Amino acid sequence: MTGAQVTLCFLLRASDGAEEVLLGLKKTGFGTGKIVGVGGHLEQGESAAQAICREVAEEVGITILTEQLIPAGTVEFVFPARPEWDMFTTVYLCRDYVGKAVESEEILPHWYPVQKLPHDRMWADATHWVPAFLAGEHGTWRIVMNPDNESVASSTHSL
Repeated sequence: MTGAQVTLCFLLRASDGAEEVLLGLKKTGFGTGKIVGVGGHLEQGESAAQAICREVAEEVGITILTEQLIPAGTVEFVFPARPEWDMFTTVYLCRDYVGKAVESEEILPHWYPVQKLPHDRMWADATHWVPAFLAGEHGTWRIVMNPDNESVASSTHSL
């Protein structure tokens, strides 16, 4: 496990017989301009579950409780050319929440069909692990990025 401790949550809903996931256009900070999952860094003394409840409320105005979270797994991101970007991410799903997604200073939220994710606007690594988590798979991924910090050098998965 390397890098900053972060957490992500994929909020899911049924819409016209299809499942949708809440993602957002990152407006500031790391990943600006990309479509990303909702989440962020753990603050001092927070668990990953506590942090994601706070982050979801701050970024998209939706309230979730820790007992509503569905643990999905982890993703370790390694940036050999920029080790300060390394992250260890705890990932959750959530189907039970309160509120409507609203724009914040950091995220412009949008619901996407799970079967039609905007991969061309996401980090290149997203194709390796996001669909698996959204399909209900559990596990641990380790993503090593190339020196360009954009493309994937390797992706490993274990249960």
